[in-house]
Amino acid sequence: MVITDPVLLKGRDAVAVLRQAVAGGATMVQVRWKDGTPAEILELTGTLVAALPVPVLVNDRVDIALAAGAAGAHLGWDDPPLEVLRPNLPAGFLLGLSVGSPDEAARAPATADYWSIGPCFATPMKADAGAPLGAEGFAALARLAPEGTPVIGIGGITATNARSVIDAGATGVAVIGAVLGASNPEIAARGLRAALK
Repeated sequence: MVITDPVLLKGRDAVAVLRQAVAGGATMVQVRWKDGTPAEILELTGTLVAALPVPVLVNDRVDIALAAGAAGAHLGWDDPPLEVLRPNLPAGFLLGLSVGSPDEAARAPATADYWSIGPCFATPMKADAGAPLGAEGFAALARLAPEGTPVIGIGGITATNARSVIDAGATGVAVIGAVLGASNPEIAARGLRAALK
């Protein structure tokens, strides 16, 4: 999963960059734009949904995801509770959840479609991310996920360390800087895919 970041895009066209990432092997995109207006986030999401052949999720904003025809949304602990939202959403609408501690794992509803566990490693992309879990810490939290719930690693993941997260039980990884910070997002995504095999 490649997560958008307006700063790392550095004025580049988001659609063009994410098309390159998908060409390199990215299988999902998440729109995260913390200081974007709802109208800006909606426009970007709708454009990506129309342009990309992979599912697009929206960070925090279920309403925008629905309005844009996105595949789902990613929720944090400050968002409306997943178990309250789920009965009001269309069948097949994906809801992912951030999990960063045993306490959050214990509180996580069993109906999440996936857990995003992290930060796996130190990351400059999220100031409030918390202390890095490392592969062992990731594995410990991954074991707490309900049976059959995919877990993905996030936070400081690169082609160099991605394999350790997969070996620790991840189904996949979510990245920002490793792809968007690269001069060639397609080659960067391809390198990550190769590391995950």
